[in-house]
Amino acid sequence: MELLETQDPEKKKLIEASNRHRLEMERGVKDISDRSEKALKNGLIIGGALALTYVVISQLSSSKSKKKKIKRAQATTHEIAATEEDADESPSLLSKIGDKLVSTATVFLLDLAKEKLSDYLLHKKSKDEDS
Repeated sequence: MELLETQDPEKKKLIEASNRHRLEMERGVKDISDRSEKALKNGLIIGGALALTYVVISQLSSSKSKKKKIKRAQATTHEIAATEEDADESPSLLSKIGDKLVSTATVFLLDLAKEKLSDYLLHKKSKDEDS
């Protein structure tokens, strides 16, 4: 049956065009799935890093607050004033650490976005040049 189909030149051209289109669609689907997989991996990495940061900061702040509560319960009135001064200093240190983490995460995310955007633009430019 294929011999009859390939003997007709018009059918042969149509079959070849169909095969070409099928291959192009398969490549397109593969490209989309590869980009989606890469974006998902990046999202999971960023989400994991943020979750880990949150857990570490919450553990640090909860252990410090427990120590402060114990000190306050055992301290006299004069020592309570000194403990409150220490408490004022600790949140500023913790807030500095938090600010550093937030700024580092922001720089990382901006760098990642810049990289993704440049990859996209290069891909689009090469695709436009091929057309």
